[in-house]
Amino acid sequence: MSNSAPKVGVIMGSKSDWPVMEHAVAMLERLGVPYETRVVSAHRTPDLLFDYAKSAAERGLQVIVAGAGGAAHLPGMVASQTALPVLGVPVESKALKGLDSLLSIAQMPGGIAVGTLAIGKAGATNAGLLAAQIVGLQDATVREAVEAFRAEQTQMVLDNPDPRPDAEAK
Repeated sequence: MSNSAPKVGVIMGSKSDWPVMEHAVAMLERLGVPYETRVVSAHRTPDLLFDYAKSAAERGLQVIVAGAGGAAHLPGMVASQTALPVLGVPVESKALKGLDSLLSIAQMPGGIAVGTLAIGKAGATNAGLLAAQIVGLQDATVREAVEAFRAEQTQMVLDNPDPRPDAEAK
């Protein structure tokens, strides 16, 4: 989304996190929310992390979605450097299937808040949706896009009440 200044920053600790974090970006695109995305590592580029987080609000960001696996320090470290809402997405790890990431993000000390989403694709998708809802507090167009998305979700269920795979053929 290059037509407007980004309102959401989507960051991840490693390029290998992209297959999960692309779902946050897809939701933002679907809802018309301008965003930026980049790799910002808590461990390999801490100075970049601090610069990114400290300058986020003055660059116009309203919320940051941070995905991380393993020790998953990225969301908490970003939250320690900005007053913007930070949404943490635990990326599934090979060793512990993302449970390590989930616990690392969820167990923030009192006083540094990170909204923690589900592990993996569902968490990234919902992080994009939640970021859009936050932006929608001040942007009626985004709020209307979120409302339309939710109505679409409801209608899909109402239109397909029979759970059997062959139900449409009958």
